[in-house]
Amino acid sequence: MFDLATDETSHKLINEFYTANKIVSAVCHGPAALTHVKLSDGSGYLLDGQRVTGFSNVEEEQVGLTTAVPFLLEDALNQASGGHYEKAEEPWGAKVVVARGGRLITGENPASAMGVGKAIYDAIFGELTSKDEI
Repeated sequence: MFDLATDETSHKLINEFYTANKIVSAVCHGPAALTHVKLSDGSGYLLDGQRVTGFSNVEEEQVGLTTAVPFLLEDALNQASGGHYEKAEEPWGAKVVVARGGRLITGENPASAMGVGKAIYDAIFGELTSKDEI
């Protein structure tokens, strides 16, 4: 949150993965690194118009860190995606979002880690279906 969100090297690596048809994935606060990634073809940003998730504002508040982080991730992801941020029905619930044809996989919080791993596995081995979009 403090450096990867604006780090050019991080953006370059993420873009290289995406351009090479590899999976880009992050969970909890990790999606902060995706908020400013420009696509190499110049068509916009990685998150433009895409469903995405990451640590919610309520979860940040519940751990008492809203004033310790440089920005609230839910707000940043919602802005970067054009309003397509999604979260679990209840704080700390598992939420996995699969976008960009299975190549962009994000998880809301630590409870989402197993679901993110399953979605990555399914995407690699071609078994991703809509039922995997938790």
